[in-house]
Amino acid sequence: MRKNNQLSSTLHTSLLIATLLCCSPLTRAAEPDADSDTTITGSTADAILKELKEIRQVLEKIEKQGGVAKAPSKPTTATVSIKGKHVMGAEDAPVTVVEFADYQCPFCLRFTKTTFPLLKQKYIDTGKVRWVALNLPLPFHKDARKAAQAAHCAGEQDKFWEMRELLFRNPQKLNTENLPAHAETISLDITAFNECLQSDRHLSEIDQDAKDANAARLTGTPSFIIGKTASDEITGDVIIGAQPMNKFDAAITKALGQKPAAKKTP
Repeated sequence: MRKNNQLSSTLHTSLLIATLLCCSPLTRAAEPDADSDTTITGSTADAILKELKEIRQVLEKIEKQGGVAKAPSKPTTATVSIKGKHVMGAEDAPVTVVEFADYQCPFCLRFTKTTFPLLKQKYIDTGKVRWVALNLPLPFHKDARKAAQAAHCAGEQDKFWEMRELLFRNPQKLNTENLPAHAETISLDITAFNECLQSDRHLSEIDQDAKDANAARLTGTPSFIIGKTASDEITGDVIIGAQPMNKFDAAITKALGQKPAAKKTP
């Protein structure tokens, strides 16, 4: 209970910290809105507290260097290229959701555990949404970029999504020593996987994803663009943070061209 109380207090103060950080040249982990589900496990609480300490360290470094932070405006819409990206769901789904994620981000883990399974069941598995995965490794997450490469290396053996889920669920085991064990877990050709991981393959694509995110003013993870399906570019509404299901319901319903369901009066 003491840990959760400490987390609750720290999360409130971190809103200011995160706002200041996102307008620097660095990026941050995006926090959910206040109406998000606040139920968290002890391990997730530890991860979030660690994240906030790292953000504070970056802010202190900026302050020492004489940096001046201004509160930025968050984008409400954005456009991003999805050409050649990994896609889950039907190619002809009417709506596309583009996700920018970091494998060490505790808010990405929270989204993966809580909201994504509901979205997959309701929209992806029913052919209404296709999901596109892009990378935004944050600079203070030392293993995030290599983990992203591991997912792409697994993709060479058609197991990108299996590796992606495994990486998200093991944020403390993303260093180069642990990645081959994850490959074994999903039955990859280890020799081919290690050869890919030791090369520079996919790193330029990962870095380009991050540049595309920054060009769209998406500086936190997870961040999402939800819009009508198109072949090479998606333009749509932006959702930032590990938001609850109703946020995605509203954005997807809008993209489908339907009116949101009327709220029932008590």
